[in-house]
Amino acid sequence: MDQLPAALERAGNEESWAVADAISRVLKNSEELHSWKRRLLSACMKGLVAMYSSSKDESRQEVERPMLQRLEELLYVVEEVDPNDWCSLVKTGLKYRYRDETFLKVLNAAVQLLYKKESSL
Repeated sequence: MDQLPAALERAGNEESWAVADAISRVLKNSEELHSWKRRLLSACMKGLVAMYSSSKDESRQEVERPMLQRLEELLYVVEEVDPNDWCSLVKTGLKYRYRDETFLKVLNAAVQLLYKKESSL
């Protein structure tokens, strides 16, 4: 379970995300769920950064879109991010996906969520 978040950072790893979802369901009523979701959020952000860096064109949208949707879902659950992960995602995403409507919509939703008045960022 501890190595799974690192595996999730690699692009096109749907099987590992299915395992992560199963673990989330098992931890549903556990105190560990929030910590687990934070690790998943970090892995998702790092995975997107890796995808954007390795595929500078927008040819991998079929892999990126589900990751962006997962990112948005995790953000609404966790409501906080590691500042380094956030900075990397924003910089790399805007550098390589500034014309991608899905990326921009998720980025806008994340900014609205993370920078509301009571947020720590």
